[in-house]
Amino acid sequence: MRVKELHPLCCITLESPHGINNKSPEEPVTTALTRSRSLPAKSLIGGSESETVAGILYKWTNFGKGWRSRWFLLRNGILSYSKIRRPENLNLLSPSDDVRLIGDISGERLSRMDSCSGRRKQQKTVGIVHLKVSSFRESKSDDRKFYIFTATKTLHLRTDSISDRAAWLQALASTKCIFPLRSLNGDFSFIPPKDLSISTERLKTRLHEEGMNENLVKECEQIMLSEFSEMHGQVKLLHEERTNLLDALRQLEAANLEVGASGKHEFSSLGRGKYSECSTTASSDGKQEFEDVSEEDEPSFHDTKEFFNEPNVGSESNLAISGHADIKRRTKLPDPAEKEKGVSLWSMIKDNVGKDLTRVCLPVYFNEPISSLQKCFEDLEYSYLLDRAYEYGKSGNGLLRALNVAAFAVSGYASTEGRHCKPFNPLLGETYEADFPEKGIRFFSEKVSHHPTVIACHCEGKGWKFWGDTNLRSKFWGRSIQVEPVGVLTLEFDDGEVFQWSKVTSTIYNIILGKLYCDHHGVMQIRGNRQYSCMLKFKEQSILERNPHQVNGFVEDVAGQKAATIFGKWDDSLYYVAGDGISKSKVSDPASNASLLWKRTKPPPNVTRYNLTSFATTLNELTPGLQEILPPTDSRLRPDQRHLENGEYEKANLEKQRLERRQRMVCHLNISLVHELAIVICKP
Repeated sequence: MRVKELHPLCCITLESPHGINNKSPEEPVTTALTRSRSLPAKSLIGGSESETVAGILYKWTNFGKGWRSRWFLLRNGILSYSKIRRPENLNLLSPSDDVRLIGDISGERLSRMDSCSGRRKQQKTVGIVHLKVSSFRESKSDDRKFYIFTATKTLHLRTDSISDRAAWLQALASTKCIFPLRSLNGDFSFIPPKDLSISTERLKTRLHEEGMNENLVKECEQIMLSEFSEMHGQVKLLHEERTNLLDALRQLEAANLEVGASGKHEFSSLGRGKYSECSTTASSDGKQEFEDVSEEDEPSFHDTKEFFNEPNVGSESNLAISGHADIKRRTKLPDPAEKEKGVSLWSMIKDNVGKDLTRVCLPVYFNEPISSLQKCFEDLEYSYLLDRAYEYGKSGNGLLRALNVAAFAVSGYASTEGRHCKPFNPLLGETYEADFPEKGIRFFSEKVSHHPTVIACHCEGKGWKFWGDTNLRSKFWGRSIQVEPVGVLTLEFDDGEVFQWSKVTSTIYNIILGKLYCDHHGVMQIRGNRQYSCMLKFKEQSILERNPHQVNGFVEDVAGQKAATIFGKWDDSLYYVAGDGISKSKVSDPASNASLLWKRTKPPPNVTRYNLTSFATTLNELTPGLQEILPPTDSRLRPDQRHLENGEYEKANLEKQRLERRQRMVCHLNISLVHELAIVICKP
């Protein structure tokens, strides 16, 4: 490439035979980069010398794509980065750039890039970070990771080695030191128009030498002065804009320094809501990836942050950051305010046989003081199994990860033992959110459809995400109630491994006569997208069953070979042995070579007729300061459920009937509006 230079007459261009700084245009990129490792570059601001640094870093994008390599360039206090889709076609830097490279960029790779220079395509910058109003720190859990914080996003970056991370952090620190908090307006002197002295003598002399008459010379002189005056006006406007930007920049840095001096790091804001490995908020990188998507790079969306991968999530410091320090959760329900009255079962049974239970208006006598949204969260009582599975996966033990996922899928049924009451059916749009920093999880659920009843939930923990939707098909058969969950539950780990399964059928027996009991039966297939999957069979309890609630299954690899056998009870514990096959004697009496996967926690001492677990007792609790920040749709603010918890049964019944009546009215109104709108649209 040849550089065009302006002729003194401003209207003729000459082709310079040499490149910038007398560099040969044919000089390979590899040579320029190698020679420039120790050469400094000049800063455009303040005239201070700052080093231009470049290299390849791995940037966390989202759970679907994970860590992706990006080309980072640090120059003049600005860190920019762009994608590297095809390294052999990437034009990393122009030959005139003087930079210091960090990281292993082999000569062979650069040679391939230089050899394909005819097909190079300049990569579009995905995002920039102004270091003057940013901060950064190294990761405590990973020696190769560090973070860059701005007011709107957080970059999660990773290097190839510890030394590379140290070099990048040193370069970032050095760059920030070059731009102190000072007035920058004095660095650029602007000449007022009245002080301008424009000489046109060279132009007139040159035109006279060409034999032009005086009138034409004066006309050319006026054209030049007019063009110069217009350009000067534009430069003045740019100067004013630059001054305003520098003032705003000083104010931002002053605020940034005040925050740093007070000890409130930008990272502390993550504890207040957005968390988990991974990500920048709606960053420019994500927007650019959506705009510049290709067939092999599908768009994906995410809104999570790296929080739970830090060590000691439950420590006092982290709890204090997130505003949940020293939370004391209750251990029992409030004492009932009045004595509960029984109801006539016969009249209800006669009127509701064969009907969908979700459409039947039952008195609160049949309810427990939690909603179905909270019941979804109760399935995560033993979330430590997923934390353990995540750690096993990180260490490369995929079998133990699959076993712990299977134990988690079974553990959710343990709380149903002895629970004969029905949770409240949520109203349409009702929500429930829970933040349990002591467990390292955050949960959200919502009723998204009324008929059929569909509940969606999402939970994030230490290195994993869990979500699903459930449509409960329930039937009341007089002597029993059968519930068939329809939906898929998904568990995804940070490394991209995914497990999916559906729940089995649940039945409550002896509604009229005998002792009520609940049983779960069916086959649960836990499908993994990598090496292992699992099959579990919940054995249906018979009348003469001496060993009820049995669960048996196995974990198999992609080749169909059984890697481990699982056995136990869904209401007590679960064991496994390596390999294939286990005798029935071992099922009832676990052998010494069997390893414990999960064991149910002991029930609370303060047992009520609801038989809630210790964890379930806390789900509807309003801890101090919580009610002020909850949305009005939260289940904990539902009046009939709160009255039932307090033992105010008459008020609970009246409120329940009022809310259900209002919901039916709203549904009928919406249907009428839809019909009217359809008629209007269909009219010619």
